[in-house]
Amino acid sequence: MDDPAAPRIHGRTRTVGIIGWPVTHSLSPAIHNAAFAALGLDLAYVPLPVRPGQVADALAGLRALGFVGANVTMPHKTEIAERVDDLSGDAARLRAVNTIVVRDDGFLEGHNTDAPGFDRFLREDAGFDPAGRDALVYGAGGAARACALALARGGLARLVLAVRDPARADGVRDAVADAGVELRVVGMDQAAEHPADLVVNATPLGGRGEHLGLPPLGGAQLVVDLLYDPPVTPLQTAAREAGVPAFGGLGLLLHQAALSFELWTGQVAPLDTMSAAALGALAERS
Repeated sequence: MDDPAAPRIHGRTRTVGIIGWPVTHSLSPAIHNAAFAALGLDLAYVPLPVRPGQVADALAGLRALGFVGANVTMPHKTEIAERVDDLSGDAARLRAVNTIVVRDDGFLEGHNTDAPGFDRFLREDAGFDPAGRDALVYGAGGAARACALALARGGLARLVLAVRDPARADGVRDAVADAGVELRVVGMDQAAEHPADLVVNATPLGGRGEHLGLPPLGGAQLVVDLLYDPPVTPLQTAAREAGVPAFGGLGLLLHQAALSFELWTGQVAPLDTMSAAALGALAERS
């Protein structure tokens, strides 16, 4: 039986994709192809595995092949920020691109939808307002920088950043430098000393069952683990055992994807359809 969400390819079909290495794990093709089908758009979304060292060739390919745009995932977000023709404010601030828009003249615009996507997730899905609150964020990579920026813009009072290497915190400092948030950087082994209203894991830790050094969670109001596979991580389990609401990373993935969709199409993304496609794709993996 034909998959109703599968793109129907015609001579006028335009293409979008995801650049990364690897990309076999990505939910983005399922999410976006379902959205294109739901709105009757003649677009198809494909995986674009790009090895390290081949980013310049990949960007030239987007231009030459008439792509509408692309998402970008690890490990290419920073290099692509250095190579596109123009950067949005967030992409420049975060020094990372997760969405490319290819204009009709081949001009490449670099955007970053992670920070506004995280803000949408917090407010619309989790019902959490960061204004005046404290947050503990694990990690200092691109996801942590985007979360920190979103929280600072939302009026966060104090941010504790737990990192393995304090030198890596410079990117987060730059991202929130003029936002008026108090920032403290601690080692991973000191994180347990810093209870907070919001706890966010923006590292890969937990994907294979690893446990973070956690503060007492009973006083937290929300816990978020940006991992979405596995669907339930040790951090989420610990939070729920402490009676604290806990979310995985699927919400951020969907909201940043919806913002990318809107940049490419100019239309409001069908978020319910995208969510159902993501959950279906995850279920097929289990």
